[in-house]
Amino acid sequence: MTPAPIARPPLTPKEGWLRNGHQVLRFRPSRWDRNIQRLEVTSGEWLPGESIPLLKNRRELSRQEAIKLWSELREKGWQTSSPQW
Repeated sequence: MTPAPIARPPLTPKEGWLRNGHQVLRFRPSRWDRNIQRLEVTSGEWLPGESIPLLKNRRELSRQEAIKLWSELREKGWQTSSPQW
């Protein structure tokens, strides 16, 4: 019997999406090298009758901050999503 794989963040930068009702977050690597690992987190909100979410906010977080935010939101019920824009 093999042990269950440990769920850990990917080592290579990838884009990720979370959605909770009308709210959407996009996590995208913005600066990624050996010493600096930063992600851009863009929030949006789906409005009735619109084809894409209205972009509300954009900020840059360290990799550790982004992982913490992702984990906290997943614990609160946010779901992973396909790209929204």
